[in-house]
Amino acid sequence: MPQPTFRGRRAASRDAPLFTVTADTLVAVDFAPRGRPKKPKDRERGPYRRLFALPGARAFTVWNLVARLPIGMFSVSAVMMIAGTRGSYALAGAVVATGLAATAVVAPWTARLVDRYGQARVALPATVSAVLGSLALLLCVRHGAPDWTLFAAYAATATTPNTGGMSRARWAHLLTGRADAAEGLHTANSFEQAADELCFMLGPVLAAFLCSALFPEAGTLVGAVLLLTGVTLFVAQRSTEPPAERRATGRAPFRAPGMRPLLVVCLATGAVFGSMEVVTIAFADAQGHRPAAGAVLALQAAGSCAAGLAYGAVRPAGSAWSRLPLCLAAMTALMVLPLLAAALTGSLPLLAGALLLAGMATAPTMVTTMTLVQRCTPEGRLNEGMTLAVTGLLGGIACGSAAGGWLVEHASAAAGYGVPVAAAGTALLTALALFGPLGPRSPFGPSNRSVESRPAH
Repeated sequence: MPQPTFRGRRAASRDAPLFTVTADTLVAVDFAPRGRPKKPKDRERGPYRRLFALPGARAFTVWNLVARLPIGMFSVSAVMMIAGTRGSYALAGAVVATGLAATAVVAPWTARLVDRYGQARVALPATVSAVLGSLALLLCVRHGAPDWTLFAAYAATATTPNTGGMSRARWAHLLTGRADAAEGLHTANSFEQAADELCFMLGPVLAAFLCSALFPEAGTLVGAVLLLTGVTLFVAQRSTEPPAERRATGRAPFRAPGMRPLLVVCLATGAVFGSMEVVTIAFADAQGHRPAAGAVLALQAAGSCAAGLAYGAVRPAGSAWSRLPLCLAAMTALMVLPLLAAALTGSLPLLAGALLLAGMATAPTMVTTMTLVQRCTPEGRLNEGMTLAVTGLLGGIACGSAAGGWLVEHASAAAGYGVPVAAAGTALLTALALFGPLGPRSPFGPSNRSVESRPAH
């Protein structure tokens, strides 16, 4: 029997069943094509395509990456600039440490102003102040100013806004009220963590190239231009800017339930990063390959970047509270690999491979931690909460650098890899002691973030 054809208006209803009567029987014939039901068009897209399909997402992301790249350039540029002209790594390290301490104090206050008055009104003036501090440092170094002026100038750069936190706040704002908010926030946090790793991987390499190939001040100068350009064009994307909360009703993020234990985890995780950098440089130097230390550390960042993007493409089971101890356990286990490679083989290529694998555990850990920080932060104070987490990381990096350097000095470079293992283990024990195997429930009550209030579908 030939199949019916549909023309004209009937083509629009070709999937509808055909009814007819034979004798005393009603017959229904369904000519609709067989197969699995089609998914909605939006669900056919990958998670990152759905994320960047949000209005304005691509524009603010591009300029935020431009603004974020210099964050990985400034420390290396300052060290190379000061050490290259003054001949003292001790002075260069002290100046950078002073700037780090000033940032830890000033950054949360800057973030609080951003939440209260908006990103455009606060971030741009804060960036101008930081850029002027960088230019002042450049002039003081170039014209032989007294050493104390270097400390004062670099401390002025502490007003640099937390560009990563502002970007995460925009994702939370765009996703609020959507049915797939939780899933989208997970993907956004994964992308942002991968972007952090990419910037901290490319930033030092670019800074070292500029300072070596051009002139000692080139890294600082280019970094300042990129920062000012990126922040200016980022805050110009007003359609995606979260509304300012002049009178936020929530408590301070530091006092919010669950925040302080998470800051302890951030502190210990930062110690992993800080100690790994110092110990790897010392190990490569001991092997006679100090110039290769940057490439070896870049492999760790590359592993973390790849893992972050992959982690964002999947939808992990369970709650973020229950995933955090698992991520920390994986990080602790993988941090043993560089220790074994350095202690048992002394091979730099094997160490590079171990660092690549070890880096794959850091991004999922940071994504989960930042998700929980967002969940604990009261409404209207997200930039401040995210900056507190970054401050904890910076403090941990400073402590880890000091501990790793001390152990390298008094034991050996290979033994120094015990510091990141101990730091990761501390983070794990903290999570188990203060959170426990929570499963889907949290002892800290419901989420403070409206974007987390809806389950993903």
